[in-house]
Amino acid sequence: MPSLLVLCLQRQTYLAKSLGLDSVGLGYLQTTFGVLQLVGGPVFGRFADQFGARAALILSCASGSAFFLLTSISTSIPLLFLSRLPAVFMHGLPGAQKLITDLTTPSQRTDALGKLGLCFGIGIIIGSALGGVLSTKFGLTVSCFLPLTCINRVLINRSSSVGTSQSGNMFSIREILRLMKFPGVMEVFIVKVFAGLPVGLFLIMFSIISMDFFGLEAVESGYLMSYFGVLQMVVQGLVTGKLTNHCTERTLLRLSVFIFAGVGLGMALMRTVWHYCIVAVPMVFAFGTLGTITDSILTKAVPSSDTGTMLGICASVQPLTQTVGPTIGGVLYKHFGVSSFGYLQLIVNIGLFVYLLKSKIPLREMKSQ
Repeated sequence: MPSLLVLCLQRQTYLAKSLGLDSVGLGYLQTTFGVLQLVGGPVFGRFADQFGARAALILSCASGSAFFLLTSISTSIPLLFLSRLPAVFMHGLPGAQKLITDLTTPSQRTDALGKLGLCFGIGIIIGSALGGVLSTKFGLTVSCFLPLTCINRVLINRSSSVGTSQSGNMFSIREILRLMKFPGVMEVFIVKVFAGLPVGLFLIMFSIISMDFFGLEAVESGYLMSYFGVLQMVVQGLVTGKLTNHCTERTLLRLSVFIFAGVGLGMALMRTVWHYCIVAVPMVFAFGTLGTITDSILTKAVPSSDTGTMLGICASVQPLTQTVGPTIGGVLYKHFGVSSFGYLQLIVNIGLFVYLLKSKIPLREMKSQ
């Protein structure tokens, strides 16, 4: 599923241009997708809590099938925008994370979530290459049938949990926001949102920065993205799990924020793509560690019957960045240059690091066994 989504989102630019959509219209299309994902994340989490992870994964795969099908048959701009609607429930990663939290003990959760990130990274890298070949030889329509195999696989798999949440309105904003009142949840969520926000803005603008600032061609940018994918797999699949055996989650949270501050300084000083390749190593480490650790902390801080909703809220962080990123990132890049992303990253994370040192956020100080 993640590889197909990446393929489809990459090719939507070509499809949109072939339908006569300009750059402004493409921006609206991307914003529409981001808003739907942002709104759908918590609702999808509530669905997983009430009906179980298996039902949630089926819903995600079914939504993905509708998304790919509508995209492949889009022959007009209104139909192309209509094809974004199923994205509201297309949340495969939170669904898989919900299953992981149900099947693992709290002490094993961080390592398991990291390995899940490894699996998704492999799917994105290999699947994107395979999807490119399939779409070239057989057209984008062939991608519609692949998610259906995911649905069949989920239906066959009987190991998933059933719903554990108390009955209630699945769309209740009050029930979703209630989780923020648990001890430590709001504090950790704020760190999760703001620690990587400046880097997230940079990555959203990277397609433009790679051409204007680094002077890269499209093929070279693709190689660079593959390099990031490999780094992410190594960090989430191998490094994070090892660190949880020796460090508490509080220590890793502080470490990731501290490294993010150093990444900001590196981004402010970088001048060539080789500098960026060096900065990318701690950047990916901080991103992967922060995401895995905060997801683990937040799911432990709420009742087990609400872990799906919490994961859905966490999954809304990236769509939030994608929604506001083009506007804010465009202003920063146009008026202050590439270094502004680095200085903003440095300032924000120094503030967060001091906050984490002085605050006493209630966390479960446990290591993986």
